[in-house]
Amino acid sequence: MPAEEPQDDPRPSASPAAPDGERLLPTDMDVAARERRSPVRALLPTIAVVALGGALGATARYALERRWPAPPDGFPWAVFTVNVAGCAVMGIVVVLFMEVWQAPPLLRPFLATGFLGGFTTLSTYAADTERLARLDRAGIALAYYAGTLCAALAALALTSALTRRWALARRTARTPGAAR
Repeated sequence: MPAEEPQDDPRPSASPAAPDGERLLPTDMDVAARERRSPVRALLPTIAVVALGGALGATARYALERRWPAPPDGFPWAVFTVNVAGCAVMGIVVVLFMEVWQAPPLLRPFLATGFLGGFTTLSTYAADTERLARLDRAGIALAYYAGTLCAALAALALTSALTRRWALARRTARTPGAAR
């Protein structure tokens, strides 16, 4: 008798737990397991909001870069600020929509993948770093390269932690009989 083939479970799988017991997020927070197997037509609303968010985010970044241009051999403050701010907002969005609230289905793809994906920019960050190094501005290139990475990661970690703390305080305040 041949072995039965495993059936795909159409439900999104539960997030596995990290060694410290904290819940891990899915690999792609905007695409549940069942959506990955959906026909393209079913994904059109999600694709549309990601495209709209991306267009708005990229436009916002472009406008900021135009208003705050970097000198050819100087530190690109606009792109640095955009990338750090985008990571800070991502920390808030991920915690709120993955851990605290049940967001409307298209809001998270619009904000996280679309707007913040279009707003932040790895390609300009890499091109600016390369351009500064090519112009013999290695010190500025290194400061920009390492500074952006460290500041963006710190912003994400800080806003995630603060948002979790805020959510816990809010939940505790609403719990009857909670110590004040």
